[in-house]
Amino acid sequence: MQSKFFIWIFWVLVLALVVWYFGFYRVDVASQPQLEPENINKMSIVILKTNLGDIKVELFEKDAPKTVANFVKLSKEGFYNGTRFHRVIKDFMIQGGDPNSKDDNWSNDGMGDPGYKFEDEFNSHKLVRGVIAMANSGPNTNGSQFFIVTAKETPWLDGKHTAFGKVIEGMDVIDKVEALKTYENDNPRGAVTVEQVIVE
Repeated sequence: MQSKFFIWIFWVLVLALVVWYFGFYRVDVASQPQLEPENINKMSIVILKTNLGDIKVELFEKDAPKTVANFVKLSKEGFYNGTRFHRVIKDFMIQGGDPNSKDDNWSNDGMGDPGYKFEDEFNSHKLVRGVIAMANSGPNTNGSQFFIVTAKETPWLDGKHTAFGKVIEGMDVIDKVEALKTYENDNPRGAVTVEQVIVE
């Protein structure tokens, strides 16, 4: 009789453990963004409409599928609307995509994200002039911030930042942004705002 009682207790504990595990797993998965590409062929072009003009970008959906899916998702949600290019370094790059940049407080720009991070997707694309890549604070810390390379080439960045697209129209707009005078912390002296990102 006692052995049956212990067997019953054992199976109750096993059942409780199974329920706890799968319940925890569902919550954990639900907290992560859906970054799997959907209708990937319709994600190949985006247009960043700024107050200085349009920047058209072709996305590397085959070489950086999760990164592209993330950028497209945030764009469709309007996440980038009102963000600014908050960091400008001449002959290097311009950086944007930080939700903290929507106001006039420059002190916290460069620290914002969408509330999650995802892994790197390094590929064969070199970070050369016109390439758009993810800004990060170390391995697998991608979120929403990105930069567009203005230098001819940046070999020291290859293998450290995920390249996920290239500018096919609007480098003249990027040159205007790069030409802005900046403060000591690389913030431009003049707001360059991403008014909307259109996914074609």
